Amino acid sequence: MKKITTLIIATTLTLISCGSDKKETVDNTPAIVVKISGKSTNDTSPYVSASGKIESENSANLSTRMMGYVTKVNVKVGQNVKAGQQLVSINNTDLLAKKAQVDASITQATAAFNNAKKDYERFTNLFAQQSASQKELDDITSRYEMAKAGLEAAKQMRNEVLAQFSYSNITAPFSGTVTNTFIKEGDMANPGMPLVSIEGTGKMQVVAMVSESDIAAIKNGMPVTINVKSLNKEVTGKVIEVSLSAKNTGGQYLVKINLDKMNKSILSGMFVNVQFPIEKTKTTTNTTTVLVPESALVKEGQLTGVYTIGNGNIAILRWLRIGKTYGNQVEVLSGLAIGEPYIISADGKLFNGAKISVQ
Repeated sequence: MKKITTLIIATTLTLISCGSDKKETVDNTPAIVVKISGKSTNDTSPYVSASGKIESENSANLSTRMMGYVTKVNVKVGQNVKAGQQLVSINNTDLLAKKAQVDASITQATAAFNNAKKDYERFTNLFAQQSASQKELDDITSRYEMAKAGLEAAKQMRNEVLAQFSYSNITAPFSGTVTNTFIKEGDMANPGMPLVSIEGTGKMQVVAMVSESDIAAIKNGMPVTINVKSLNKEVTGKVIEVSLSAKNTGGQYLVKINLDKMNKSILSGMFVNVQFPIEKTKTTTNTTTVLVPESALVKEGQLTGVYTIGNGNIAILRWLRIGKTYGNQVEVLSGLAIGEPYIISADGKLFNGAKISVQ
């Protein structure tokens, strides 16, 4: 009996000592430093405004009408070019051979024409002296006209070949800057395939998209204020074109605006906000539009969301229903309230439930 009691006590002590070795798991993962914004802004301006983009007044994607290997690309992206400057050369050996054939045809047609012309003049004089018949004169006249037409046809063939050379030597249609090159030496150029993109460095214009509720009040010549977002600068301009159809623009109307003064710091592709001097009506004022920067959005497949801050400083991924895009901002239709904070950037990879530290 004494041995059994001792065994039970030893077993109990062993179990107690094993239980005391268990410790609570502590999450020592460092918090991810994030920046937040509570500026899910709404459009409270009393005037009609629209987002747009700066574009060059002159821009072109240059292509060719012939097929051949690219022998030389004479320009680089960012290079300034002048009108008529050669940009791309395409192999034109076949055109050179065809030109030589046409030149030989012209020589042959010229000789035949000169011979026929002399015969025509000779028989005309003989017919005037009644030394040649009308039938002989008609035959010589016919041969002369055929030789003349043959020479003209050979010359037009030469013009056709020379026109083809313009498609093997791509030149700049206007002075500007090369914005992109789509090919390199040795590539095969195909008809209609873009080779080089060029934009004029002169006048800049704004292309803005206006909603159907506001387009009726916008007229040509209307002065506007343009806010260049990346430069935090305001410039002025005038409306020069107003589209009356939204068929190919997603339900919005295209408006073009010329800048009053050029500024070297304003570059093509910059996003702007255009303010038209038209007071909003009750039907056009939308005080619940939430706009968030596109860089803050998280996309997984067809879902779009944003990280918000949960209790205990953790990141919570919230899915949103988004609407139109205004420059670098996106309209949030549901899922985020005005003024509600959300994460705009992080020093590490965020995930749902991650510990965060607000900077």
